[in-house]
Amino acid sequence: MNMADQPQVPDGKPVRRVVIAGGGTAGWMVAACLSKTMGKILDIKLIESDEIGTVGVGEATIPTLLTFHQLLDLNEREFMAATSATFKLGISFENWRNVGEDYIHSFGLTGKDHWTAGFQHFWLKGRQRQLAGDYGDYCLELRAAQQNRFAHLPRNGMNYAFHMDATRYAAYLRTFSEGYGVQRIEGKINAVHLDEATGHIHSLTLDSGAAIEGDLFIDCTGFRALLIGEALKVPYENWTHWLPCDSALAVQTASVGEAVPYTRSIAHDAGWQWRIPLQHRVGNGMVYCSRYMSDERAKELLLSKIEGEVLTKPRLLKFQPGQRREVWRANCVAIGLSSGFIEPLESTSIHLIQRGTIRLMQMFPALGIRQSDIDEYNQQAQNEIEHIRDFVVLHYHVTNRDDSDFWRECRTMAIPPSLQHRINLFRETGRVFRFQNELFAENSWIQVMLGQGITPQQHHQVADLMGDRELSGFLDSIRQSVDRTVAQLPSHQAYVKQYCESPVK
Repeated sequence: MNMADQPQVPDGKPVRRVVIAGGGTAGWMVAACLSKTMGKILDIKLIESDEIGTVGVGEATIPTLLTFHQLLDLNEREFMAATSATFKLGISFENWRNVGEDYIHSFGLTGKDHWTAGFQHFWLKGRQRQLAGDYGDYCLELRAAQQNRFAHLPRNGMNYAFHMDATRYAAYLRTFSEGYGVQRIEGKINAVHLDEATGHIHSLTLDSGAAIEGDLFIDCTGFRALLIGEALKVPYENWTHWLPCDSALAVQTASVGEAVPYTRSIAHDAGWQWRIPLQHRVGNGMVYCSRYMSDERAKELLLSKIEGEVLTKPRLLKFQPGQRREVWRANCVAIGLSSGFIEPLESTSIHLIQRGTIRLMQMFPALGIRQSDIDEYNQQAQNEIEHIRDFVVLHYHVTNRDDSDFWRECRTMAIPPSLQHRINLFRETGRVFRFQNELFAENSWIQVMLGQGITPQQHHQVADLMGDRELSGFLDSIRQSVDRTVAQLPSHQAYVKQYCESPVK
C-alpha cells in the first residue's frame, strides 16, 4: 500500500468511546479487561448477535491465563465451577514421532540448571553413562500428569492451566464485564463507515438501523474480520505452506471415566485429534488437511475414535493459518481470530487474545492515537505470533513418520529460517535460546524436540566435570524429590470434586 493510501492519524483526539465488535471469548475477554481497569473513564459498548455462533472450541488453555485472571481478581474456584473446568498440566502427543509412541509436553521445569548450562546437558551426560532415566522423570508436572494427580502446592509449586467450557467462559466474563459498566448491544453489523478525511472508522450500522459511533474499535468478529479485513483492507499472510491443516470438526461427548489433567493430541494420517476432559463432558475434535482427507472421511474417523455418548452434532470449521499484516490500523485493533490464527495444537488461541488485550492496555491511546504506538503494537504482535508459529511447525516437520502423503510433505517441506536455526542449534550443541517475552520457555522447546526425536550430538563440557557418583547423586536427588511430591498428591478427579465441582451438568 502506498503511504498516500494509509489512514491518517488525527493528532491528539482523546479516546473515550470504545466499541467492541463481536462477543465470544475474544470480545468478552477484552471487555472484562478494559472495564475492570478503565471502566470509570471509558464508555464501552460490545455488539453481539445471538444469531451468529462463535467458534467456541478453544477449551484448552496454557498457564498464562492465570495471570489474566489475577489481573481481573477473579475467584478461581468460582470461575472453574462456572465453566466446568478441570486442571491441565500439559499435552500428551501420541503418534507424532512414530505411530505407537507418545510423550508429554508439560508446563513445568525439568531438573535444575547450572549457570553455564541447562539441565539437559547433565541429563545427556547421564544417559551417556547409563545413569539417567527419561527426561520427563525429572519434571513434577509431567510425572503428576502421567499418574493423574493434582493439587495446588505452596509457593506456586505446580504450574497448571485449565480445560474449560469456552461458551460458559464467555458468559461468565459477560456477567463480570456488565458489572463494570459494559453495555451489550444485540444486533448484527450491516455496515462499517469510514471517515473520508482520515480513513478511520466512524461508526457501525446494525441490522436494526442503529448507528454505533466510537473513538476506538476492537475487531472481535472472528474469521470474518469485518472491520480490519473487509473495511480497512488489511491483507492476510497465508501460512498453509508451513501449517497445512485447514479444517476441523468438533463434537462433544459424555464423560466415561475420570478426567485426566492433560489434553490428548493424537496424530492420524492427515492431521490430529484432540480430547479435552471437562467436568461434565469431553471436547473432541479432528484437525486435518483437506487436500489429504475429505470432510466426510474426517467425520467418519472422528466418530469412530471417540468414547461416550455423542452430545452434539459434529461442527465443521474451515480456517487458514496465518496472520494479519497489521493488527492495529487507524483506530481499529484486531484481537482474536480476526488478527490471525494458528491451529489449536498448543492451545495458544486464548493466550493470543490475552496478550493482545494486555498489550492494548499497556499502550492504550487515552490521549490520542499515535503512529508510534501503532507501529510498536504491530511489531510486538508479529514477533509473538511468529515465535508460536515456529513452535507449532516444529511438531509437524521433525518426525519419523512417512506412512502417508501428509506426513511425507511435512517432513520435507521448507520451514522458516528462524525455526531451522533453533533445530540446528539443539541438534548440534544441545543448546536452546529464548527471545525476550517469548511464550514458550526453553524447557518447552527441549521437551518437544526430544519428544519428536532430535538427539543432541554433544553436551556442555561442564557436565564432564562431574564424576559418576556425583552425577548419579545429582540426578537421583531430583527424581526422588519429584516422586515423593507426586506420591502425596490426590487424584485429579478427587481434587476437582472437592475444590470446584460444577453445579451445572
